Amino acid sequence: MLRELKTFLMVVRHGTFAAAGQHLGLTQSAVSAQIRVLEQHLGVRLFDRSGRAAVLNAAGRHALPLAEQILALYGQMAQPTALAEWQGELRIGAIATVQTGLLPEALPRFRAAAPRVELKLVPGVSLQLLSQVDAGELDLALLIRPPFELPKELLQVGLAREPFVLIAPLGIEGDEPLRLLAEQPFVRYDRSSFGGRRVSRFLREQRLEVREALELDELEAIVRMVECGLGVSLIPRAGLWLQRPTQLRVIELGPLTFHRELVAVMHRAQRQPALDCLLDCLRAQVAGEGAAACS
Repeated sequence: MLRELKTFLMVVRHGTFAAAGQHLGLTQSAVSAQIRVLEQHLGVRLFDRSGRAAVLNAAGRHALPLAEQILALYGQMAQPTALAEWQGELRIGAIATVQTGLLPEALPRFRAAAPRVELKLVPGVSLQLLSQVDAGELDLALLIRPPFELPKELLQVGLAREPFVLIAPLGIEGDEPLRLLAEQPFVRYDRSSFGGRRVSRFLREQRLEVREALELDELEAIVRMVECGLGVSLIPRAGLWLQRPTQLRVIELGPLTFHRELVAVMHRAQRQPALDCLLDCLRAQVAGEGAAACS
């Protein structure tokens, strides 16, 4: 029956029997047969089969969290008590600045605690990584806090707050951020990204009309554009550009400072000691960076 429960969850995550079959390596008819067996054992129908989509009915919505708990408990039966004995693969998604900043410093500590766990690092932007966690394709995602409520089955853990700063070419004079934003061309942090939405909100709150020069999502690329004189930009104080000499001015926003929050997202039912250990290592790195900044 565990096989049927796993298939049930895949149908819910992917929306159709055909899509679930593609991820499981089964035909659509095989998926239908497994769901039919599960429904016969439970004595209820789980889906409203209208059209191509598989939509949960009331019984299915009741069964979903219970199925997740059953599979999570089954998985824990084989889990070792000592973290050093853990083995297997963890699929971790991370935005670019976490891949090059926080993770490389935290992973040696994790490897020392769980040497037999293999990590697979998956790059992506925040919204994409969030969708992959929700679909069960990632065990954990490190991303910018979404500007909306997450489904109740997902757990969100805060890790760090990164302040935004104004960056400007060396030849630009003046230290007043609002005046520079109003007068200079603006290189915009992609407004569709979670971090870019924070920039758009700031500009609206300050009632600023900026002159768009370019819009892109990669922070390192934004820094290079500003260094080459394309305009000014608002970006978080995060990423590799902080670790190399730059040809630009970094201007603090003072009382106008706003932040983006770095969070970890995972399924509540799939939380395990190896993930908790990785989170502890990330928190320890964040705390160490904060102490270094204050010293």
